[in-house]
Amino acid sequence: MVTTVVRADRLIDGNGGAAIDRAVVVYEGSTIQGIHQDELPAELESADVEVLDYTGCTLLPGLIDAHVHLNLPGTGGILEDAVGESDGVLVAASANAALTALEAGITTVRDTGARRSTSFDLRRAISLGYGRGPRMLLVGQPVTITGGHTWYLGGEADGVEGVRKKVRELCKLGADWIKVMGSGGGTLNTISHRPAFRPQELEAIVDEAHRLDRRVTVHTLCAQALDDAIAVGVDQIEHASFLVDNKQTQEFSPAVADRLAKAGIPVTTTLAVAYDVVTKMSALGELSASDQQTLDRWKGMLADNLSQFSQLREIGVNFVAGTDAGWRFTRFDSLPDELRLMSDGGMSRAEAIYSATGKSADVLGIAGVAGRVRAGLQADLLAVEGNPLEDLAALKEVRLVVQGGEVRVDAGRVPRAGSATRRSGS
Repeated sequence: MVTTVVRADRLIDGNGGAAIDRAVVVYEGSTIQGIHQDELPAELESADVEVLDYTGCTLLPGLIDAHVHLNLPGTGGILEDAVGESDGVLVAASANAALTALEAGITTVRDTGARRSTSFDLRRAISLGYGRGPRMLLVGQPVTITGGHTWYLGGEADGVEGVRKKVRELCKLGADWIKVMGSGGGTLNTISHRPAFRPQELEAIVDEAHRLDRRVTVHTLCAQALDDAIAVGVDQIEHASFLVDNKQTQEFSPAVADRLAKAGIPVTTTLAVAYDVVTKMSALGELSASDQQTLDRWKGMLADNLSQFSQLREIGVNFVAGTDAGWRFTRFDSLPDELRLMSDGGMSRAEAIYSATGKSADVLGIAGVAGRVRAGLQADLLAVEGNPLEDLAALKEVRLVVQGGEVRVDAGRVPRAGSATRRSGS
């Protein structure tokens, strides 16, 4: 089995601490063997090893995007248009999205909603070698009320027994998490500023999922839906917005926010959605009166989201990074923009990177597999030019992506003077 050594100017190991200068990471097969500084251990100096030298670069764990929708194109259309395609087209679109994410250094994604079995079909196809993509944690169809947000994905369920049955069906398909649409959303004729499920239905979902060893995350866009989710002990929250009407008006609730912080339930950020809408629409030049009103609403939403993110963080709410890629204009390589927005909202750059590496792995339940550069974990590695601790835009300058020990992107290897990338100590 080939032993591979990756050198870089520094290593951000995914633990949330300071970078390790002059890092040397060693992996064999799919598994990290150790981390060193400056030089290799003597036993490796005399062995056949492959050296990947990334002078001028920073090495990190492969990134984790905790909220994507691989079915969706991220081209600005409405959900109803995207899901008008056949399941076969959605699987093909998802394969393209998965490859885009992987080539951006995102080696793990959690897909938080896809139609019927399409996300499971894609994961199976990639496992058989029929394509490439990140490690995928899947929810399958989000559980939603009849006619609720994303009902056309196949997750409609009502009543205590109905939602229990839906959880069992999703587990049968292979769901890693159970996703619940706790309020309306971007689906036509749904109400974002009111809870969708009754508390007893929500409680039944959580009870059944936990009984079957699945964690539960809930999409909430209003304070009451968030409060209901906290009360029944969900494992995670998506968005955590505070809408009060259908005009995207938000009113932050300190009381609900305080309960969220005390419960210790982590939130997925998804700040990129509003940012991407504002960026795309602002680039169109002169707009019609209607489009200008839409842009103004989204500008207000972005400002509110950043303000609420800052307030929640200040009172101790934990966050992991997720983009909502596929929805609206958000692309599957947009995680660096999400981290920059988190930094704009008060996080340090190191904290933002941690939210997309080790911390995300902890929340998603894969800390024993990925998220950190540590002996015994999978060799998921990302090398970027420059130092993202100084400028998060460096995360877009991808030079190397290793997934489970396999080099997926090699866009800038710099061989050491007088050395081949594969060398022998003899």
